[in-house]
Amino acid sequence: MVSQEQRRRQLAREKFLRQQQRRTSARRKARMRNSVIASVLGVVVIGSVALYTTGVLKNDDDKKTSAGADASPSASPSSKAPDPCGKPAAGSVKKLSWKKEPAMTIDTSAKYTMKLATTCGDIDMSLKASAAPHTVNSFDFLAGKGFFDHTKCHRLTPEGIFVLQCGDPTATGSGGPGYTIPDENLKDKSLKGNSYPAGTVAMANTGQKHSGGSQFFLVYKDSPLPPSYTPFGTISESGMKVLKKIADAGAQAADPTTGNTAPNATVVIDKATVTKS
Repeated sequence: MVSQEQRRRQLAREKFLRQQQRRTSARRKARMRNSVIASVLGVVVIGSVALYTTGVLKNDDDKKTSAGADASPSASPSSKAPDPCGKPAAGSVKKLSWKKEPAMTIDTSAKYTMKLATTCGDIDMSLKASAAPHTVNSFDFLAGKGFFDHTKCHRLTPEGIFVLQCGDPTATGSGGPGYTIPDENLKDKSLKGNSYPAGTVAMANTGQKHSGGSQFFLVYKDSPLPPSYTPFGTISESGMKVLKKIADAGAQAADPTTGNTAPNATVVIDKATVTKS
């Protein structure tokens, strides 16, 4: 017959095992979530090349061992849908690069908007010049030089976080303007509870401070992310409809070379324009 003390100890052991199982499950889910975030928003600067990959510096061996974990949640393809977008405008991507951030030329007290005329429709956004002056100034400069024209949005994430990533002239995740800009506006009132709300436009980076370049992401559904990515714009209602159309078409399986999950839709920025009003 089991004594009262033995029964108490048995119940304590069972409670401990349940706690351990819950903790193990929580850690597993956290690792999966972090691998999704890392595979989407990273920028690693190696020499003069901005390599948008995993959000942390990894050597070749690390990349080989982590490839499966990084790709599995974010790489799950959505159901294949018809391409809802048109043909790209005639022209080609300009090969442009600069050694340092452009001089400040914007008026931080003025209002600025950016229009992405894409193959899927126009995505308009208001920019936060006073809160993120370096970022808005950089986009004003790059758009004026035609840096974004004819570039393809190379990554759509349909699980974990919900973003369309653009701004890479190589469409591989390895492109940038040759310079980096500082983080800004990380205490924006819209970033509550480690979440970037739908309609946010924000910079991709390495996870290191002040490492943004030209790649940015458009949030089409509230996404759990730490406040580490400069929020510098808000997408218009009509722009969100275009973004939803792109998201509804789903994403491809992860490219084995880059890890990118490209949108099924052919999303090309025919022309990017920043306007002061």
